[in-house]
Parts: sequence; structure tokens; C-alpha cells
Amino acid sequence: TPEELKELVDTAHASGLRVIMDLVHSHAVKNINEGLGLFDGSPGQYFYDNDRRIHKAWDSLCFDYGKNSVIHFLLSNCRYWLEEYNFDGFRFDGITSMIYYDHGLERNFTTYDEYYNDEQDIDALVYLYLANKLIHAFKPEALTIAEEMSGMPGLAAEVEKGGTGFDYRLSMGVPDLWIKLLKEVPDENWDLGHLFYELTLRRPEEKIISYCESHDQALVGDKTLIFRMIDAEMYKGMTNSYHSISMDRGIALHKMIRLITFATAGNGYLNFMGNEFGHPEWIDFPREGNNWSYKYARRQWDLVENKGLKYQFLASFDSKMTWLQNEFGILDTPFIEKIYESNSDKIIAFSRGDLLFVFNFHPTKSFTDYGIPTKGKYRIILDTDDPVFGGFDRIDRKSLYMSMRKAKRVSIDVPFYLFLYLPSRTALVLKRESIRKATEI
Repeated sequence: TPEELKELVDTAHASGLRVIMDLVHSHAVKNINEGLGLFDGSPGQYFYDNDRRIHKAWDSLCFDYGKNSVIHFLLSNCRYWLEEYNFDGFRFDGITSMIYYDHGLERNFTTYDEYYNDEQDIDALVYLYLANKLIHAFKPEALTIAEEMSGMPGLAAEVEKGGTGFDYRLSMGVPDLWIKLLKEVPDENWDLGHLFYELTLRRPEEKIISYCESHDQALVGDKTLIFRMIDAEMYKGMTNSYHSISMDRGIALHKMIRLITFATAGNGYLNFMGNEFGHPEWIDFPREGNNWSYKYARRQWDLVENKGLKYQFLASFDSKMTWLQNEFGILDTPFIEKIYESNSDKIIAFSRGDLLFVFNFHPTKSFTDYGIPTKGKYRIILDTDDPVFGGFDRIDRKSLYMSMRKAKRVSIDVPFYLFLYLPSRTALVLKRESIRKATEI
């Protein structure tokens, strides 16, 4: 009920949580018994009454953003949720569909010409500009997030700087990339240079939210990220004592995928409910297509609470991973420097602030004294091989690691390397320590 929804928002606020609504102003239900298609008896009150009326991919109705009455209706809806229910902002659904006449379907957007070729719906862009202006004027601390896949320039830039005004853009290509890799490419063949490029692809003036599992896997009957890797073996193999090649691979990669996505995220990281502990199943709400079943309308929280199952390890890792933001603010540090990459060894290393991230994606090779070209003194603050996270405890976490020169004849032009033991399918996070004496390195 409306009152219960208000209570939910108030309870979340009391717990220090903000509540963001998924706002669908990109299209509307076609069913006239439930929607506004013939609200006043005519088809054109809110929607187009020509060949633009029906969304050809979604079979729904498209708003006519060129009408003042439609603009006023949608803007009042934005304010209503903020004022009446005290929501903290909105994730705007389907922005790409709104801003292109062809809804951006079957296009890759590889050149800037595709953003400025008169195929853009200026009325929709004006509405989004006004919506952001109204939301931030009424509630300055509110957040607006664009679900937009084309990369339209300026969408998540400030209104005052000529942008559309969204605070964040969802990095929709990242979860699609992970699913494509897991479906089509064995992890021993992943191109780490391409992966790093895709994970860090963004414009400096825009804030980006990255995520590794989307609602396409978590909500609509596809396989979740970890189920894609382990499949039905999860139903019998998640006990602490059970090991197999596919099980150990899935557990290791699930941690590494989340960590590299988090560590390279623009300014925010999104977790779909349950991915933090590797939930095996999707969410599906009762509907005619599943005979109104409640079977999958759930998240099995008891799985993570069961100390005899591996879900606890994945959840503990997620808590420690997000601790990196709370403790070091890495998502607020914009510059990410790639330090080293070897596709043959499946090693990639990069720094962000005072943290050094080193990943060994190789499925079988562990490396002793692997040299990472960086200078400094470091200590390990997180690693995926920690038994607390279901790892195999192959890492020395107590030592300080200092860069050094290695050569038959050491001279000033010999570079410094940080020599590390890198077990297979393991990631390390090291913090740079202050150097008090030149002799320490």
C-alpha cells in the first residue's frame, strides 16, 4: 500500500540507506485496461498517434515528448515521488530508447557521427534536461542515474556545463562483456588488454557506475553470473568440503570478476541483490508465463547464513572488497594507471591511488618472484586466496614487499620491480607504504 511504501522508505533512511526508484518514462503499457493508451478516449493524449506510437521491440506505447501536457505530466510524476514518498532519486529506465528515433536498436555507436546525425529525438532530450533540472532544484541531494547504452556525450554532465544533468550513467556494456566472455571465450583465452580497455572506457566529465551482473541475468530467467560458471553443480557442491575443477574455477573467478570490476569502476559500483554471495538462481515474479508461481520470487538469505556452505566466503569477500572504498576511497580517485600486462601469462596489474591491484587469471600457472614494474614498499591488504574467502591460503600476508633491482650488474638505469608470488586464478591488493629511508628500497 502507499503507506507501507512510505514506511519502507522511512525505515531505510533510519538505517542510513538512500532509496532510488526505477522510473520508467521511456515507454508505457499497451494494455488500455491498465494504462493510459485511451485515457480520455483518444489515442494521442500522452502518446503518438502515428507510426511512432508502438515500440517495435517492446510492443509498448511511446510518449510524445513534444507535447507540453506530456512534459508536465512526467515532470509532476518526478516531483510526486520525491515530495510524497521522500525518495532519494531515480534510475531512469531505457534512456537510449527515448533519445533515438530508431530506439538505438541494432547499432554499435562506434563514431560520434551517430550521436549527431538528426536521428536524435530532441524533444526527449529536452524532457530529460528539464527532469534533471527539476529534480535537483526540488531536492539538491537527489541522485539521477541514466540507464543508457549508446554513450551519448554529455548525458551525465552537469546542466550548468551544457550537459543533460544526470549524476551517473550505468556502464551497461560491462555486464554484457562478462556474459559474452563467460559464454563464448575460455578464460585462458581472455584478452586482458581488451578487458582493461572496456572496464575503464569513459569520459572524464561523466560519473559511471559499473556492475558485473545485470537484471538480464538476475531477474528475467537467465543464469546468474556464478551459475553461468558452475551450473547445476551448485545444488550439490557448495558445501565447504567439496572441490572440483569447475567448482573451484567458479568460486575463484567470481571473486576476481567482482574485484576487477569494482577496482576499475568510474565513480560507483552496483550489486544486484544476491550476486554479493553468489546466489544460484534468478528472480522471477508471479506471472501468467510461469503459471503465477512464487518459486523464484525470493532470495535465499539462509544460504549465506549457513556456515557449512561456500556462500559465506563469497559474502565475506564482498564486504572486504567494498571496505576498500570506505577505507581508501578508491572510487573517488579518477586516475587508473595500467602498470603491466601479459596475455601469455594472463597477468595484469594497475594502480589506483595508493593501491596496487595484481591479477593472475591463468587457470593453471602460479608464478614465483613475478616482477611487476613499480617502485615502492607494499603490504597485502586483500587477496582472493585467503581461506576466509574460500581460498587455498597460498599467500604470505605478513611480509612487507619492497621493490628492488635485479641484474648481473646493478646500475642506476636498471628498473625497479616488485617481486611477488602469484598463484593461479588469484588477485592481490597491495597498499603502498611510506618510505622513511632511501635504503628501504
